[in-house]
Amino acid sequence: MPELPEVEVVRRGLEQWVVGREIAAAEVLHPRAIRRHVPGADEFTARLKGRAVLSAARRGKYLWLPLSGAEEALLAHLGMSGQLLVVDQDAPLEKHLRVRLRFEDGGPDLRFVDQRTFGHVMLTALVDGVPEPISHIAPDPFEAAFDEAEFTRRLRAKRTEIKRALLDQSLISGVGNIYADEALWIAKLHWARPTETLTRPKIAELVAAVRTVMGAALLQGGTSFDSLYVNVNGESGYFERSLEAYGRRDLPCSRCGTAIKREAFMNRSSYSCPRCQRRAR
Repeated sequence: MPELPEVEVVRRGLEQWVVGREIAAAEVLHPRAIRRHVPGADEFTARLKGRAVLSAARRGKYLWLPLSGAEEALLAHLGMSGQLLVVDQDAPLEKHLRVRLRFEDGGPDLRFVDQRTFGHVMLTALVDGVPEPISHIAPDPFEAAFDEAEFTRRLRAKRTEIKRALLDQSLISGVGNIYADEALWIAKLHWARPTETLTRPKIAELVAAVRTVMGAALLQGGTSFDSLYVNVNGESGYFERSLEAYGRRDLPCSRCGTAIKREAFMNRSSYSCPRCQRRAR
């Protein structure tokens, strides 16, 4: 599933190609794509017509387009395979096209394409600039609203494994399986380390590691393991080449040469170096 860097890459593309344009028409080609917009497709398309896109914003793995005329936004979650593509309006329709926005200027469409239909878009009210359905999500580590002291306090009080805490979007948003493994490798922490045993300096080191790895991924367009994770122009990121732990089972750790180990974790996998990231006894 796309994590913060991949979603930020898309947000930047939307900021460049969509902001400031007026929506001429919206079309819903698959009702599942707007399943969380309770009033339905007709109301969804009617409310979008004539609205201008004011900006492109993101928190964690969610992004949204604030609209003119009311404190509302078009909120999107990409799910496992969702793509927001800027495509010439005369281009053939994609096989898995779910929602299409056309603009008054006659320029490129904005198309929501989603092969697996786990993603969604919806119109929703804004509360202090944040869409109401995600107002409970914590700020991500790149936001000015992220309070590192408060994060440290809450993390130490969690009494859980550190990787579980990093994936808790009510504690810190935007971090998923890939970048959790990478940040823990940088900080030399095993994924099962109890949060209550972490010192404040070690937590600060971990937060810095999260910012470092996600910042580096952002510069490389994110991590694309297949053709589903792309920017608004359909291009894949290449941070996969820079991964140090995730997906590197049995390959040598670049720091010490020990083979990276894969362990089962929450119906997924966790990758770590058994020497650099020793499991706490």
